[in-house]
Amino acid sequence: AMFEHLDRLLQTSPDGALASADINTFNFDGRPIRLIVQSGIWKPAGFHAALTIRTTFTPPNQPPPYADDLGDDGLVRYKYRGTDPNHADNRALRVAMIEGLPLAYFVGVARGVYVPRYPVWLVEEDPARHEFAIAVDEGQRFIDLSSLAPPQRAYLERLTSVRLHQPVFRARVLRAYGERCAMCRLHEAQLLDAAHIIPDGQPKGDPVVPNGLALCKIHHVAYDVNLIGVRPNLVVEVAQRLLDDSDGPMLRHGLQEMAGAQLLVPRERTAQPDPERLELRYEQFRAAS
Repeated sequence: AMFEHLDRLLQTSPDGALASADINTFNFDGRPIRLIVQSGIWKPAGFHAALTIRTTFTPPNQPPPYADDLGDDGLVRYKYRGTDPNHADNRALRVAMIEGLPLAYFVGVARGVYVPRYPVWLVEEDPARHEFAIAVDEGQRFIDLSSLAPPQRAYLERLTSVRLHQPVFRARVLRAYGERCAMCRLHEAQLLDAAHIIPDGQPKGDPVVPNGLALCKIHHVAYDVNLIGVRPNLVVEVAQRLLDDSDGPMLRHGLQEMAGAQLLVPRERTAQPDPERLELRYEQFRAAS
């Protein structure tokens, strides 16, 4: 019932994020049940296991807490409440793990706004590190974590990226840019992506808003393949071969007319593109051109 409630809310959310006030409108059997609480781990009254977990919002220039807690197996780690394994919240998580119960995981992308990931499962506990391992995809649940080969580890990490990292990064970037393309100002979230300035997996390729640009899909692809670049002074540059070409209105208005345009940036300074990352990425564009 909780998952159906979240499904309905997400139907009207183009960036995949929900306000906590809306999330907490859940009712079951005529009883209102909060899904997000301050403590982060939530076991409603009368339940024997945890129902939801939460990661708080972090400033745009800081990676979400889970980004630093990816285990060697490619799974996200979720910390205990405190360090006492017998704290009631930790016992509630342990019961959910032992019984294989699905939970909802809410990751903060703005104050009071969360990207919900569900279902997720707790699949392993590490008492020494005071944490549980989370499977954010069913494909991660049944792999033997004690003897992972490199291809299996890469598979688990790829699923974590697709199911958790990418949706959270997209929501954070799109909200920072007011759901507008930074180049053409297109204001249609379903046609927007969160583009990395420095690609994921490279040095400085962190999933933080200053390493992202909200771009419509055509400008995202053009940026990724170095047909469009952004100078460190936030001016858009178009590859000469596109400027020399002649085609239909998309080339003329969608690409060629972007040359010399000033990039739209977030009002919040900590969310604006990092000049050092822009310079590194612009050097790649110039080398490719």
